[in-house]
Amino acid sequence: MSDNGLFPIIAQIPKAELHVHIEGTLEPEMMLHKASKNGIALPYKTVDDVRKAYRFSDLQSFLDLYYLGVNSIVDRNDYYDLAMAYFRKASSQNVRRAEVFFDPQAHTRRGIDFSTVINGLHDAAVDAQDRYGISIGLIMSFLRDLPEESAMRTMEEALQYKKWIIGVGLDSKELGNPPEKFANVFKRARNEGFLAVAHAGEEGPAEYVWSSIKLLKVSRIDHGYHILDDDRLSLKVSQERIPLTACPLSALKLNHIVPLSSFPIRNMMERGLVPTVNSDDPAYFGGYINENYMALVAELGLTLDEIVILAKNSVFASFIGYEKKRDLYEEIDTALMELIENERRVS
Repeated sequence: MSDNGLFPIIAQIPKAELHVHIEGTLEPEMMLHKASKNGIALPYKTVDDVRKAYRFSDLQSFLDLYYLGVNSIVDRNDYYDLAMAYFRKASSQNVRRAEVFFDPQAHTRRGIDFSTVINGLHDAAVDAQDRYGISIGLIMSFLRDLPEESAMRTMEEALQYKKWIIGVGLDSKELGNPPEKFANVFKRARNEGFLAVAHAGEEGPAEYVWSSIKLLKVSRIDHGYHILDDDRLSLKVSQERIPLTACPLSALKLNHIVPLSSFPIRNMMERGLVPTVNSDDPAYFGGYINENYMALVAELGLTLDEIVILAKNSVFASFIGYEKKRDLYEEIDTALMELIENERRVS
């Protein structure tokens, strides 16, 4: 089947997205609109100005722009609009389950109440589930370039909303901020019943993945590319079936993996790992989840069987119960059979 023949299958096959930062879905149009509404000064006048700024040399240069854009989001309705725009887009790409990161400290450190953030996101999650039938979980991420004390304060603020938050994560600048820096707050989070994930092995070494597994006791590794540098680690992650949330277009845009034809997702599968495909910060990196799948088809020659494996991996890796996973597996199989049958009729 040609690349073009696979694109409709990618577009229509049910899937889960497990690595997307809600702040990273802020499209330029919304950024400028919200900044104008809220009286926030930005160094951009037009959408083209914003898009021209999307030239990153590394993770830090991206984060500088990312946090600048976040300043435009201020009140409960802003958070609602931001999240609803993503849920609408995800639903249009047949995402059936979305587990979405949000960074409370990126907002509270500029004077926004935690309650403003979580209420706006939760309102959108409830409405999106009713409107689009998409299952949603919110994951609260700690900014690893801030002290653990800040993360612990955020943890305390989150406890009264714990029924709305399925887990905690760890993101922002990885190098120089190893997972062990946050061992205490992750222990507290697990004791409170939160699941745990962490960005590791994106720009940081394989040792950061080891620490995330051993000290933070994560259920998933976000990115995890440098796992492949350590055969013993690769074997452990494979044997324990610890999923990886890979993000092709962000790896390319941030110069972590260039060219995209060298993206290691097939290598991961061949080693028995459980990679998934995700969009990370799609407004900044040039595509949502389907565009990430399509980029892998175009650059790696990903096959139909591999696409199905990755879609099913995303369901396996999600934090939903067995019965819901089984239903999604069946949805994938049914959609695939219908698409193949339709193609046969056309040909």
